[in-house]
Amino acid sequence: MSVVPAHTAKRQRTYRDIIDALPQHMTGQVIAGRLIVMPRPPPLHVAAASALMQIVGPPYQFGWGGPGGWWIQSEPELVLGVDADFEPIDPDLVGWRRDRMPHLPEKASFDVVPDWVCEVLSPSTEVMDRAEKMPFYARVGVSHAWLVDPMERTLEAFRRDGSVFRPAGTWRGDVRVRVEPFDALELDLALLWAR
Repeated sequence: MSVVPAHTAKRQRTYRDIIDALPQHMTGQVIAGRLIVMPRPPPLHVAAASALMQIVGPPYQFGWGGPGGWWIQSEPELVLGVDADFEPIDPDLVGWRRDRMPHLPEKASFDVVPDWVCEVLSPSTEVMDRAEKMPFYARVGVSHAWLVDPMERTLEAFRRDGSVFRPAGTWRGDVRVRVEPFDALELDLALLWAR
């Protein structure tokens, strides 16, 4: 009979332990108190998110050809401390005005409510993004939200009104638009639709 030393006794697994144990082709986040495990996003999703990051990031984060004054992050982990049923949650793209968050945190997660979130829709995530994540973002105080659908080639923008989002506009196809909160510059939607 062997004795297990106290320091090797079983411990309760954490969210991080579970996420780290997922296969490489899977990802997970906590939504409405459930660990949601899903396949990594398809190429059109990744292409749209990457293109949007490259379009919005330079003028708004760095001030290259634009106003600056923002932090723009791709797939950050948000731990906002306001609703344990949605922690951590990982939007596709997020932005904070620098006057609200002057410096990036040193830890791996963000605990400041973003000013803008963007979810890029996939067939496996659309219902969850619309029905669960969007209401959460509005409740916690995100001012602006975008839903980008690379399959349908649409951008839907929303503005928070109290604790809910109201539509600010929907655009389809290869159009050039100005969309809050990044309406200082024109956005060419054709660049998001990798076809």
